Amino acid sequence: MKLKTLDQELSVCKVVSISDIDLNGKFFFIGKTDEEISLVCLTSDVPENTTDRVDGWRTFRIEGVLDFSLIGILSEISKVLADNKIGIFVVSTYNTDYILVKKENLQKAQQALKASGYEVA
Repeated sequence: MKLKTLDQELSVCKVVSISDIDLNGKFFFIGKTDEEISLVCLTSDVPENTTDRVDGWRTFRIEGVLDFSLIGILSEISKVLADNKIGIFVVSTYNTDYILVKKENLQKAQQALKASGYEVA
């Protein structure tokens, strides 16, 4: 399986309102529940009106379109990273998954994934 390391640094934050988010941004994920509105975006695009934020995330994208019948992909990747004491934050799209790690763990994560048979670019 191929994982691509994305160049951008991301932030994970909470916002008061979706209207605070620039929906023209190049890269973002919004999650809304009855308790919060979460935003993952380029650090340079974090809205001013955030209630909490954690900067310094780097991202792996699973390359290709994943079929919904595939089972255990995130489980296997998260196990490799957990076994190496690397925390993750994950977001998914219709096509694929994105695994975020803190930037200080990026090289360690790349090495661990490669050692487990993943192709990491």
